Amino acid sequence: MADLAADRDAIRDLLARYTYNGDRGRLDAMTACFAADGVLEYLGKAPQGPAEIEASLSSGTRDPRLTFIRHHITNPLIAVDGDAATARSYFTVHSNFGPDHSGTYDDRLARTADGWRFAHRRVRIDWQAEGSLFAKMTSR
Repeated sequence: MADLAADRDAIRDLLARYTYNGDRGRLDAMTACFAADGVLEYLGKAPQGPAEIEASLSSGTRDPRLTFIRHHITNPLIAVDGDAATARSYFTVHSNFGPDHSGTYDDRLARTADGWRFAHRRVRIDWQAEGSLFAKMTSR
């Protein structure tokens, strides 16, 4: 039988690894946070599997004014049910121009041979600053 506190701690670690690696542009390490058939749902896209997610996130052009980015995750609500779990967290993104956008992560997670991984991560943008360095995001 799994230890509930250890599972929740491992899931919080997964949330942090996704964020730290994404902010530092380490897409291979960030996408390793997904199960082999995991989905990242964002801005009308839903790539599946680490390779497809990495390709999707690295496509397009980045605003050259963007030199700093940090995602801050707060208030994760985690529910574990055996080898499956859900998590819901708020996030806020700061860039070199200040607060940029914020929203919610809705996650379904699976325990794998490599530990907890995202089975499905849905990104919802709730607010975006005027003059954001990112393309206008709407996903409500």
